[in-house]
Amino acid sequence: MTHSVAIQGFAGSFHQIAAGHYFGPQLGAVRPCATFAEVLRQVAQGEAGAGLMAIENSIAGSILPNYRLLQQAELRITGEVYLQIRQHLMALPGQTLAALREVHSHPMALQQCTGFLGQHPHWRLVETEDTALSAQRIREQGLTGVAAVAGELAARLFGLDIVAADIHSAADNYTRFLVVQRAADAAPAEGASKASLYFHTAHRRGALAEVLTRVAAHGINLSKLQSFPRPGTMWEYFFHADLEFDAPEDFERALAELNEVAESVRVLGLYRKGETY
Repeated sequence: MTHSVAIQGFAGSFHQIAAGHYFGPQLGAVRPCATFAEVLRQVAQGEAGAGLMAIENSIAGSILPNYRLLQQAELRITGEVYLQIRQHLMALPGQTLAALREVHSHPMALQQCTGFLGQHPHWRLVETEDTALSAQRIREQGLTGVAAVAGELAARLFGLDIVAADIHSAADNYTRFLVVQRAADAAPAEGASKASLYFHTAHRRGALAEVLTRVAAHGINLSKLQSFPRPGTMWEYFFHADLEFDAPEDFERALAELNEVAESVRVLGLYRKGETY
């Protein structure tokens, strides 16, 4: 079964690379979206069979607005994938480093490559809205003397040469992506080893500690705990938690106790811990 997948960004983006790794030969049409909210809307409306969205980066940290979007959407998390972010300098065939005058890319990508780019102070750095879109414009407009910083897929899609590979400053730059689907489209979570959920506790001393103690008592690894404010309250918070476990039964027992000590609990999804590429 193939899946049409909504992604944030443009053709050749890191979201598309991650989607290719996760879905493999089952990846159908890729539907680029300008925003993460549009990704979730397309999935919720059935325009895409699944959506893939970045949720955190090993260097930049959590993408906080996306946690709020997940809470508001009536969708289920069905998987995840981790991707090493490898940035390459690419240009039209025949271009050399000496011939370059400008480098175009998303501000975050340029920032990730400051070590390499700093060795060429005569280059003008141009910030754009997307890494892959920068590569596409070079091809479509025939821009000589201009390079883009983007992933390898963008170079292949738009027929550009990689004139300098792996120019990112940090080798340990990984992004975690979540896969979301409508509940009606989600297959049973076979071999589930991870769960994502939201909860909030009473606004009293020790309430959060009690929740964490109950979870730990079942041998569950709390791999992520992210707080954000509860609208309409003063200094009260929701918590997004990712829990890793050896057996689904361990999670079910912990969930039962969590419901006893938390004010509210909502499970967003059970799925297999993602592979790293």
